Amino acid sequence: MRTGSFFKLGERELRVPVIGQGTWNLPLDGSAFDEARRSLKLGIDLGMVHIDTAEMYGNGGSENVIGETIKGLPRESLFIVSKVMPSNASYNGTIKACENSLHRLGTDYLDCYLLHWRGSYPLPDTMRALEDLVKQGKIGTLGVSNFDVEDLEEAAACLTREKIACNQVLYNLEERGIERALMSYCKQHSISLVGYTPFGKKRLPDADTESGAVLASIAKAHDATVPQIVLAFLVREEGLFAIPKAAREAHVKENAAAGDIVLSESEIKMIDTQFPAPKTRRPLAWS
Repeated sequence: MRTGSFFKLGERELRVPVIGQGTWNLPLDGSAFDEARRSLKLGIDLGMVHIDTAEMYGNGGSENVIGETIKGLPRESLFIVSKVMPSNASYNGTIKACENSLHRLGTDYLDCYLLHWRGSYPLPDTMRALEDLVKQGKIGTLGVSNFDVEDLEEAAACLTREKIACNQVLYNLEERGIERALMSYCKQHSISLVGYTPFGKKRLPDADTESGAVLASIAKAHDATVPQIVLAFLVREEGLFAIPKAAREAHVKENAAAGDIVLSESEIKMIDTQFPAPKTRRPLAWS
């Protein structure tokens, strides 16, 4: 699977798989839970070692599931990301939330730790806590989620030792607003953009529609599926990552294979024509 390198650990670039595994709404009991655990492990075996979670997901349940799944695996082979809720993002609250996440995950450190979205606590306090967590060795890199350009600029100004490694945002064919200003800013400052909900909230267009037919023709050319082509488009440039959720093994295999697809410039243009980015900047969309 292809990797991207905008995650920074000091002066070292980390090579992280462009397709990761999201765990929002992961089943936490019953047969669906058992399949979700098998799927997560399968994804790791297939190279999707970039695993995203948050203390908010299932009130820590997602982190517990991941912790059970990765038990016994070489920790250095995984890239685990979690997030602190804004309601916990005071200085002391951020430190405590991270320690709780580490306990649930059964690990000594996170590869990246994010502020889930901006809340009422002063941003300087949260960013100082994230920097101190790096200093303590509890996290490797720090980042944010659902931040637009102005928020990123403010967050960066709060930091004295570290840099923002990534910004996790809503990004799919329906919602391409980040391409108007945020994407170029992040490229300029070597901040990875990690897209969540990559398939959007609606079903992908049927093959009997114009846009669906375009996606289907590109998929046929690559001996791939339409969801794989969508993922390949969303990670088409250096510094772009996607974290689709897959609680079923068939979907995991499909997502993993998308990481090896490289679209041509003409194919990218075809998709861009059918699913155009907005012509003007708009407020950051998130969910």
